[in-house]
Amino acid sequence: MPILEVKQIEKSFGTLSVLQGIDFSLEQGEAIAIIGSSGSGKTTLLRCLNFLERPDQGQIIVKDEVIFDAADPATQRESEVRKKRLHFGLVFQNFNLFPQYTALHNVTLAAELLAKEKADFKQNRKAILAEIQEKGKGLLKQVGLSEKMDYYPHQLSGGQQQRVAIARALALEPDILCFDEPTSALDPELTGEVLKVIRNLADGNTTMVIVTHEMAFARDVADRVIFMDGGVIVEQGKPADVFGNPKEERTKQFLARYKEG
Repeated sequence: MPILEVKQIEKSFGTLSVLQGIDFSLEQGEAIAIIGSSGSGKTTLLRCLNFLERPDQGQIIVKDEVIFDAADPATQRESEVRKKRLHFGLVFQNFNLFPQYTALHNVTLAAELLAKEKADFKQNRKAILAEIQEKGKGLLKQVGLSEKMDYYPHQLSGGQQQRVAIARALALEPDILCFDEPTSALDPELTGEVLKVIRNLADGNTTMVIVTHEMAFARDVADRVIFMDGGVIVEQGKPADVFGNPKEERTKQFLARYKEG
Protein backbone atom coordinates (compact mmCIF):
# COMPACT_ATOMS: atom_id res chain seq x y z
CA MET A 1 0.00 0.00 0.00
CA PRO A 2 1.44 3.44 -0.92
CA ILE A 3 2.47 5.74 1.90
CA LEU A 4 1.25 8.72 -0.17
CA GLU A 5 -1.52 9.00 -2.75
CA VAL A 6 -2.19 12.25 -4.59
CA LYS A 7 -5.46 12.18 -6.49
CA GLN A 8 -6.65 14.72 -9.05
CA ILE A 9 -5.04 17.72 -7.37
CA GLU A 10 -5.87 21.03 -9.02
CA LYS A 11 -4.74 24.52 -8.08
CA SER A 12 -5.34 27.89 -9.69
CA PHE A 13 -4.29 31.42 -8.83
CA GLY A 14 -6.99 33.63 -10.25
CA THR A 15 -7.34 32.67 -13.91
CA LEU A 16 -3.97 30.92 -13.99
CA SER A 17 -4.28 27.14 -13.71
CA VAL A 18 -1.08 25.88 -12.09
CA LEU A 19 -1.94 22.24 -11.34
CA GLN A 20 -4.35 20.18 -13.40
CA GLY A 21 -5.45 16.72 -12.32
CA ILE A 22 -2.20 15.66 -10.64
CA ASP A 23 -2.16 11.93 -9.83
CA PHE A 24 0.72 9.93 -8.38
CA SER A 25 1.59 7.64 -5.49
CA LEU A 26 4.71 7.08 -3.42
CA GLU A 27 5.82 3.86 -1.78
CA GLN A 28 7.58 3.59 1.58
CA GLY A 29 11.32 4.02 1.03
CA GLU A 30 10.92 5.32 -2.52
CA ALA A 31 12.59 8.47 -3.86
CA ILE A 32 10.73 10.33 -6.60
CA ALA A 33 12.39 13.14 -8.56
CA ILE A 34 10.11 15.72 -10.16
CA ILE A 35 11.63 17.53 -13.12
CA GLY A 36 10.36 20.17 -15.51
CA SER A 37 10.81 23.75 -16.63
CA SER A 38 10.21 26.75 -14.36
CA GLY A 39 6.48 27.39 -14.09
CA SER A 40 5.50 23.77 -14.64
CA GLY A 41 3.87 23.52 -11.19
CA LYS A 42 6.52 21.55 -9.32
CA THR A 43 6.94 23.90 -6.37
CA THR A 44 3.19 24.52 -6.08
CA LEU A 45 2.67 20.78 -5.84
CA LEU A 46 5.09 20.54 -2.90
CA ARG A 47 3.42 23.53 -1.24
CA CYS A 48 0.06 21.80 -1.57
CA LEU A 49 1.45 18.66 0.05
CA ASN A 50 2.77 20.74 2.94
CA PHE A 51 -0.46 22.79 3.23
CA LEU A 52 1.29 26.04 2.41
CA GLU A 53 -1.26 26.19 -0.41
CA ARG A 54 -4.74 24.69 -0.36
CA PRO A 55 -5.69 22.69 -3.47
CA ASP A 56 -8.92 23.64 -5.22
CA GLN A 57 -9.74 20.03 -6.04
CA GLY A 58 -8.51 16.56 -5.20
CA GLN A 59 -7.34 14.41 -2.32
CA ILE A 60 -4.13 13.82 -0.40
CA ILE A 61 -3.92 10.47 1.39
CA VAL A 62 -1.12 9.48 3.78
CA LYS A 63 -0.88 5.94 5.16
CA ASP A 64 -4.43 5.21 4.00
CA GLU A 65 -5.85 8.26 5.81
CA VAL A 66 -7.45 11.08 3.81
CA ILE A 67 -5.73 14.15 5.23
CA PHE A 68 -7.14 16.49 2.60
CA ASP A 69 -10.25 16.30 0.46
CA ALA A 70 -11.39 19.43 -1.35
CA ALA A 71 -14.97 18.12 -1.18
CA ASP A 72 -14.86 17.57 2.61
CA PRO A 73 -14.57 20.72 4.76
CA ALA A 74 -13.80 18.57 7.81
CA THR A 75 -10.36 17.79 6.33
CA GLN A 76 -9.57 21.47 5.83
CA ARG A 77 -9.83 22.83 9.37
CA GLU A 78 -7.04 25.31 10.11
CA SER A 79 -6.67 23.80 13.58
CA GLU A 80 -5.52 20.53 11.97
CA VAL A 81 -3.05 21.99 9.48
CA ARG A 82 0.00 21.95 11.76
CA LYS A 83 -0.64 18.31 12.69
CA LYS A 84 -0.97 17.34 9.03
CA ARG A 85 2.24 19.15 8.13
CA LEU A 86 4.11 16.78 10.43
CA HIS A 87 3.69 14.09 7.76
CA PHE A 88 5.96 16.12 5.46
CA GLY A 89 9.40 17.58 6.09
CA LEU A 90 10.08 20.37 3.60
CA VAL A 91 13.52 21.65 2.60
CA PHE A 92 13.16 24.96 0.76
CA GLN A 93 15.22 26.49 -2.03
CA ASN A 94 16.51 29.09 0.40
CA PHE A 95 17.69 27.87 3.76
CA ASN A 96 15.26 29.86 5.97
CA LEU A 97 17.33 29.34 9.09
CA PHE A 98 16.78 31.52 12.14
CA PRO A 99 19.84 33.81 12.19
CA GLN A 100 19.73 34.30 15.97
CA TYR A 101 20.02 30.56 16.70
CA THR A 102 22.93 28.14 16.38
CA ALA A 103 22.86 25.28 13.92
CA LEU A 104 21.86 22.90 16.72
CA HIS A 105 19.08 25.16 17.98
CA ASN A 106 17.72 25.53 14.45
CA VAL A 107 17.48 21.74 14.27
CA THR A 108 15.92 21.23 17.70
CA LEU A 109 13.60 24.24 17.90
CA ALA A 110 10.44 22.68 16.45
CA ALA A 111 10.79 19.54 18.58
CA GLU A 112 11.27 21.67 21.68
CA LEU A 113 8.14 23.71 20.94
CA LEU A 114 6.08 20.59 20.40
CA ALA A 115 7.47 18.99 23.57
CA LYS A 116 6.33 21.97 25.63
CA GLU A 117 2.74 21.20 24.68
CA LYS A 118 2.87 17.73 26.22
CA ALA A 119 1.22 17.16 29.58
CA ASP A 120 4.35 15.71 31.18
CA PHE A 121 6.78 18.41 29.97
CA LYS A 122 7.09 20.30 33.26
CA GLN A 123 7.69 17.08 35.18
CA ASN A 124 10.31 15.75 32.78
CA ARG A 125 11.61 18.95 31.22
CA LYS A 126 15.31 18.27 31.71
CA ALA A 127 15.21 14.72 30.37
CA ILE A 128 12.99 15.62 27.40
CA LEU A 129 15.18 18.54 26.33
CA ALA A 130 18.34 16.47 26.78
CA GLU A 131 16.91 13.77 24.51
CA ILE A 132 15.99 16.36 21.87
CA GLN A 133 19.50 17.83 22.06
CA GLU A 134 21.13 14.44 21.58
CA LYS A 135 18.90 13.68 18.62
CA GLY A 136 19.75 17.06 17.08
CA LYS A 137 23.47 16.39 17.49
CA GLY A 138 23.00 13.01 15.84
CA LEU A 139 21.25 14.59 12.85
CA LEU A 140 23.99 17.19 12.43
CA LYS A 141 26.52 14.37 12.52
CA GLN A 142 24.47 12.56 9.86
CA VAL A 143 24.79 15.55 7.52
CA GLY A 144 28.48 16.03 8.31
CA LEU A 145 28.24 19.06 10.61
CA SER A 146 29.18 17.76 14.05
CA GLU A 147 31.88 20.41 14.38
CA LYS A 148 29.55 23.23 13.38
CA MET A 149 26.66 22.71 15.80
CA ASP A 150 27.48 25.87 17.79
CA TYR A 151 27.92 28.03 14.70
CA TYR A 152 25.36 30.62 13.64
CA PRO A 153 24.00 30.67 10.07
CA HIS A 154 26.17 33.65 9.06
CA GLN A 155 29.23 31.59 10.02
CA LEU A 156 28.27 28.76 7.67
CA SER A 157 28.60 28.39 3.91
CA GLY A 158 25.46 28.05 1.81
CA GLY A 159 25.98 24.31 1.49
CA GLN A 160 26.39 23.96 5.24
CA GLN A 161 23.25 26.00 5.87
CA GLN A 162 21.26 23.78 3.53
CA ARG A 163 22.56 20.71 5.33
CA VAL A 164 21.34 22.23 8.61
CA ALA A 165 17.97 22.73 6.91
CA ILE A 166 17.91 19.04 5.94
CA ALA A 167 18.71 18.01 9.53
CA ARG A 168 15.92 20.31 10.72
CA ALA A 169 13.45 18.69 8.34
CA LEU A 170 14.46 15.25 9.60
CA ALA A 171 14.15 16.22 13.27
CA LEU A 172 10.40 15.61 13.53
CA GLU A 173 10.67 12.24 11.76
CA PRO A 174 8.31 13.03 8.88
CA ASP A 175 6.76 10.24 6.84
CA ILE A 176 7.91 11.94 3.65
CA LEU A 177 10.83 14.30 3.11
CA CYS A 178 10.28 16.91 0.38
CA PHE A 179 12.98 18.96 -1.34
CA ASP A 180 12.19 22.05 -3.42
CA GLU A 181 15.19 22.66 -5.70
CA PRO A 182 17.58 22.23 -2.75
CA THR A 183 20.68 23.30 -4.69
CA SER A 184 19.27 26.20 -6.72
CA ALA A 185 20.58 28.85 -4.28
CA LEU A 186 24.06 27.33 -4.11
CA ASP A 187 27.23 27.98 -6.03
CA PRO A 188 28.25 24.98 -8.16
CA GLU A 189 31.13 24.04 -5.84
CA LEU A 190 28.70 23.73 -2.89
CA THR A 191 26.03 21.76 -4.74
CA GLY A 192 27.85 18.45 -4.47
CA GLU A 193 27.92 18.39 -0.67
CA VAL A 194 24.13 18.80 -0.45
CA LEU A 195 23.45 16.24 -3.18
CA LYS A 196 25.72 13.79 -1.35
CA VAL A 197 23.55 14.08 1.78
CA ILE A 198 20.38 13.48 -0.25
CA ARG A 199 22.03 10.56 -2.01
CA ASN A 200 22.89 9.02 1.38
CA LEU A 201 19.29 9.46 2.51
CA ALA A 202 18.10 7.70 -0.64
CA ASP A 203 20.56 4.88 -0.01
CA GLY A 204 19.05 4.61 3.49
CA ASN A 205 15.55 4.22 1.99
CA THR A 206 14.26 7.58 3.18
CA THR A 207 10.91 8.28 1.53
CA MET A 208 11.40 11.42 -0.56
CA VAL A 209 9.90 13.72 -3.17
CA ILE A 210 12.67 15.79 -4.77
CA VAL A 211 11.96 18.71 -7.09
CA THR A 212 15.25 19.24 -8.86
CA HIS A 213 16.93 20.72 -11.91
CA GLU A 214 19.91 18.38 -11.41
CA MET A 215 19.16 15.90 -14.18
CA ALA A 216 22.16 13.65 -13.59
CA PHE A 217 21.24 13.43 -9.91
CA ALA A 218 17.62 12.56 -10.74
CA ARG A 219 18.76 9.90 -13.18
CA ASP A 220 21.24 8.30 -10.79
CA VAL A 221 19.46 8.56 -7.43
CA ALA A 222 15.69 8.50 -7.93
CA ASP A 223 13.65 5.31 -8.04
CA ARG A 224 11.13 7.06 -10.25
CA VAL A 225 11.05 10.29 -12.25
CA ILE A 226 8.02 12.49 -12.90
CA PHE A 227 8.18 15.05 -15.69
CA MET A 228 5.77 17.97 -15.34
CA ASP A 229 4.91 20.59 -17.92
CA GLY A 230 2.15 23.19 -17.95
CA GLY A 231 0.69 22.00 -14.65
CA VAL A 232 0.25 18.36 -15.66
CA ILE A 233 2.25 15.16 -15.29
CA VAL A 234 3.34 14.42 -18.83
CA GLU A 235 5.32 11.26 -18.13
CA GLN A 236 6.59 9.19 -15.23
CA GLY A 237 8.61 6.04 -14.92
CA LYS A 238 11.99 4.61 -14.02
CA PRO A 239 14.89 7.00 -14.65
CA ALA A 240 16.35 4.73 -17.34
CA ASP A 241 13.05 4.86 -19.24
CA VAL A 242 12.30 8.57 -18.85
CA PHE A 243 15.85 9.70 -19.65
CA GLY A 244 16.82 6.91 -22.03
CA ASN A 245 13.59 6.31 -23.94
CA PRO A 246 10.97 9.01 -23.26
CA LYS A 247 7.58 8.28 -24.78
CA GLU A 248 6.09 11.77 -24.88
CA GLU A 249 7.20 14.47 -27.30
CA ARG A 250 7.19 17.14 -24.57
CA THR A 251 9.55 15.02 -22.49
CA LYS A 252 11.88 14.59 -25.45
CA GLN A 253 11.91 18.32 -26.12
CA PHE A 254 12.62 19.17 -22.48
CA LEU A 255 15.49 16.69 -22.23
CA ALA A 256 16.91 17.91 -25.54
CA ARG A 257 16.95 21.48 -24.19
CA TYR A 258 18.66 20.24 -21.04
CA LYS A 259 21.36 18.46 -23.03
CA GLU A 260 21.90 21.52 -25.23
CA GLY A 261 22.23 23.69 -22.09
